[in-house]
Amino acid sequence: MEKLVITGPTPLKGEVEINGAKNAAVAILPATLLIDGVCTINNLPNISDVQILCKILEEMGAKIVWNTSNEITIDTRNINTNQAPLDLTSKFRASYYLIGAMLGRTGEIEVGMPGGCKLGARPIDQHIKGFELLGATVEVGKGTISAKAKCLTGNSIYMDVVSVGATINVMLAAVLAKGTTIIDNAAKEPHIVDVANFLNTMGADIRGAGTDVIKINGVEKLHGDCTYSVVPDQIEAGTFMLAAIASKGDLLIKNCITKHLECITAKILEIGGNVEDYGDSIRVWYSKRPNKAIIKTLPYPGFPTDLQPQMGVVLATANGTSIINESIWESRFQYTEELNKMGAKITAQGKTAIFEGVESLSGAPVYSSDLRAGAALIVAGTAANGVTEVYNLEHIDRGYENIEEKFRQIGANIERVNE
Repeated sequence: MEKLVITGPTPLKGEVEINGAKNAAVAILPATLLIDGVCTINNLPNISDVQILCKILEEMGAKIVWNTSNEITIDTRNINTNQAPLDLTSKFRASYYLIGAMLGRTGEIEVGMPGGCKLGARPIDQHIKGFELLGATVEVGKGTISAKAKCLTGNSIYMDVVSVGATINVMLAAVLAKGTTIIDNAAKEPHIVDVANFLNTMGADIRGAGTDVIKINGVEKLHGDCTYSVVPDQIEAGTFMLAAIASKGDLLIKNCITKHLECITAKILEIGGNVEDYGDSIRVWYSKRPNKAIIKTLPYPGFPTDLQPQMGVVLATANGTSIINESIWESRFQYTEELNKMGAKITAQGKTAIFEGVESLSGAPVYSSDLRAGAALIVAGTAANGVTEVYNLEHIDRGYENIEEKFRQIGANIERVNE
């Protein structure tokens, strides 16, 4: 079993380079199934979710060449099956994008029931609703999802809840459908815009991505022979911004889109931190105890649920009582039990957690319950007194590339150890 051993406290100082967005990459890779040609994708995060997706595509007949550790050339012209490997697709949530992409390509697909972080009920009813309105038949069996369509036809689709996954999945299915599809009450996250930009680069006609109404005019085919760069990861950037505050450090975070970080910046300023915005980089620093705050997670452009645990680490040592309301996932406070092992005073019930700020945290053995909780525990380890051991690293490796090396380069005393 691997673990990260972190000795703190260490003020994190220096520069950190942000990778491409995990949430964009895991949708863009399935989107290549819609392309009649070869394309090159760079700024691709080299994380386990991306590696598994590439393996899935290769088992389905794609040819993938890794030009560098963060760039691939992919040829999906010779896909030879409508069944994705069930054991691999069941390992992570984003495998459901294969459904929309393959419905658009061949009108038929079977995948394993998507897995991923255990954050509570994660229904795919809005995905199914969208596929059926486009003309597909969807069946959910024992551990599998299958979808078929003789011909996809554009339609007006109203999302009953704002869903990032359903918005992207319907967009994938609609790109090659006949006629026009309108997605109303669409999610607006940056990676939705990135997927739309990728598809448009390849010849799609998608308008309005980033607003709550997306219009997709179906086209005959998508061409290859293009190079596309994945958008910088908003969540990774936000993780390091909050790490700078939690550790009382000073970080310059490079290769980011600061507009995507405005909600995090606002909260950092509210709790007393300092921020300088340089457009494609951002500096965050603070040397005092943060002020208390009230946080409510919301769809973009609100405060991201994926940065809620990292903010929780900051509020654990804030001056006063803070509250986090989690409006997206009902099981996102599992990490608070681990922070309490480190001396925090957090009471979590349902979708609300109350943080009674303590002077400091102390190192302890802790267990990552999901991807972002794992990142939060690393941040906590750099700020805590003594040795922190973080277990269940497979969660963290799903979304952060070489995370211990990045923390080491900014001063953290961190090491990955085989136990």
